[in-house]
Amino acid sequence: MKQQLEQIRQAALCELDGCAALPELDAVRVKYLGKKGELTAILKQMGKLSAEERPVIGQLANEIRAGLEEAISAKSEQLKAAELEKKLENEKIDVTLPSKKNALGHKHPLSVVLEEVEDIFMGMGFDIASGPEVEWDYYNFEALNIPKEHPARDTQDTFYITENMLLRTQTSPVQIRVMEKQQPPIRIISPGRVFRSDAVDATHSPLFHQIEGLVVDKGITMADLKGCLESFAKRLYGEDTKIRLRPHHFPFTEPSCEVDVSCFRCGGKGCPMCKNEGWIEILGAGMVHPKVLKNCGVDPEVYSGFAFGMGLERLTMFRFSIDDLRLMYENDMKFLSQF
Repeated sequence: MKQQLEQIRQAALCELDGCAALPELDAVRVKYLGKKGELTAILKQMGKLSAEERPVIGQLANEIRAGLEEAISAKSEQLKAAELEKKLENEKIDVTLPSKKNALGHKHPLSVVLEEVEDIFMGMGFDIASGPEVEWDYYNFEALNIPKEHPARDTQDTFYITENMLLRTQTSPVQIRVMEKQQPPIRIISPGRVFRSDAVDATHSPLFHQIEGLVVDKGITMADLKGCLESFAKRLYGEDTKIRLRPHHFPFTEPSCEVDVSCFRCGGKGCPMCKNEGWIEILGAGMVHPKVLKNCGVDPEVYSGFAFGMGLERLTMFRFSIDDLRLMYENDMKFLSQF
């Protein structure tokens, strides 16, 4: 039996040396050390040995088992290291190769027009001001000469959070906040998101963008308003652009006007874009109402000012001949890639 054990050890070590992969190694382990392995089969015959032989053979068998287990473990580590080396060799990356080009995006049409408008007004000395989108009723309505019972509130479908808190329906509250904190002279524009409870269609959205402007100083007149807006229109639509002011009413300006520009597509001759009128309405404006100045702590006997407001979506639709407002919010890459 001692000779058999030595033969098993030699045969097992020889097969271990020839193993080239982990599955082969596991097969050798099972063959010699498994429940039905050759070494186990020999040990089952120890009952036939004399009392003197059993301790000797038992000790030798344990030494052989321990030796084979250690050899299998060492071989396993060797094969794992070889497999890892081979994997790293096959998966290595040549960092000197040129990388794949990343697709570069571009500005959204709303961002393009907004930056153009901001550049124009900053070139005229305006600052850009911002304010909260969740606003108090006071700043959104009351300070702008629109008390709770005023009929003008009926024309603005408002998202109320509480009785006195709402999502702003215009960026005019920014003008009030600036006048409360800053003494004239004031010259700002306030672009930003506004919210109204409108059904979504080709020209309406519950979320859209406004750009409002405010100038307050001594001696400001309607002539200054017209000159400012005329310069803006010429910069945005071309030097041949003309503007006209039509009487209107806004609670926070007096007098008030709607401002049209000559159609930049047909030059005022009449086309589908201007509905054959030759003019396109782009914004509302007027002289700041004395009550609004008083509400902000500005003396209307000393100072006067003008304000205006325009929709960014409307400007963008005219700028790029877009006929449906929804296209600008649907994230359709076929549409956006045109710009």
